[in-house]
Amino acid sequence: MRLSIASGLALLGVIALGSPCGGSGGGERVIELGRPEASFSRAGWRTDFARHRVALEEIRSGGPPRDGIPPIDHPRPVDTRAAERFLSAREPVITVEAGGDARAYPVRILVWHEIVNDRLGGRSIAVTYCPLCNSSLVFDRRVRGGELSFGTTGNLRRSNLVMWDRQTQTWWQQLTAEAIVGKLAGERLRPLGAQTLSWAQFKRRFPNGDVLAPETGENEREYDRNPYLGYEEPASRPHLFRGPVDARLAPKDRVVALLGARPPVVVPFSRLAREPVVAVRAGRVPAVVLYARGVASAVDRDAVSESKDVGTAGAFDRRLGARTLSFERRGAAFVDRETGSRWDVTGRAVAGRLSGRQLRPLRHDEQYWFSLAAFLPQARIAAGP
Repeated sequence: MRLSIASGLALLGVIALGSPCGGSGGGERVIELGRPEASFSRAGWRTDFARHRVALEEIRSGGPPRDGIPPIDHPRPVDTRAAERFLSAREPVITVEAGGDARAYPVRILVWHEIVNDRLGGRSIAVTYCPLCNSSLVFDRRVRGGELSFGTTGNLRRSNLVMWDRQTQTWWQQLTAEAIVGKLAGERLRPLGAQTLSWAQFKRRFPNGDVLAPETGENEREYDRNPYLGYEEPASRPHLFRGPVDARLAPKDRVVALLGARPPVVVPFSRLAREPVVAVRAGRVPAVVLYARGVASAVDRDAVSESKDVGTAGAFDRRLGARTLSFERRGAAFVDRETGSRWDVTGRAVAGRLSGRQLRPLRHDEQYWFSLAAFLPQARIAAGP
């Protein structure tokens, strides 16, 4: 069954995105958005709702029923040559490496399914994407010695995807990886590294990698269409979100967040567009964030290939052996001042004395500010111009 764009919009509850929120200013002032609405339905669930780590009133229905946004349980990878038939150069793909294998998960597919239960490099993984928050997070599916498979509850908390596992019917918060309701409440999924690249960038970096193919049959969707038309606008109101928004940035400013740092370190894309190399401290780690253009938004225009260029970022440890490298942008490449080697946005040296060497990736994600700040209010925006 194919889901039309009109019915897809209605199902996902994103027809009325609201108008830009008012107010401006800095510091810790907040903007109140939204009003409390009806909670979720417990009908048909075997979840232990007596065990919960968050106030149940914070969870609300997003519109679809359980697995109404169907996860992909039997992914079909194809090689890069076959993927040319359905991907264009600027399309965003979530890139995952495991056990020497690399796989691209096109966001145009994830926007309709949100979860892929997969195996890569001998590891059981869940690749997840929340369109309302632009959060792309990958997890190890093993918990307490068992393997979980995940679906969509149809519910949201602070506009973020609430997942469920089929083995215990525990509910999980995508952005924090925490079990928030049910038998496993308090457990956390182990996060795995990932980076959003354009299709062109992925092919250059991983010519022997493979790609998640579109679903066929009853789970097929209109993958060439965007059900979140116009959602990219930075100042527009976050959808299905209630509560305060940290006013240090516009609600839907894109940011790259170094999630392994305590506190998390955030660099806004608005800064990266002007300053594509930003050195930061991630805890005790001397880090660098690299930014490159050439990646389209998945939630802007009707066709992703026609959407605005939002770019992409990677975060890396600047230490390589006994050296701590410093970087600058020269033309289309990143160059380290110590050896003059040229690097790409994946942290790999592509020319020069260090050619073939790889910087250690730091766990990071590209998200909208409102959702990141709602779950990680202690996040620190990197100082700079």
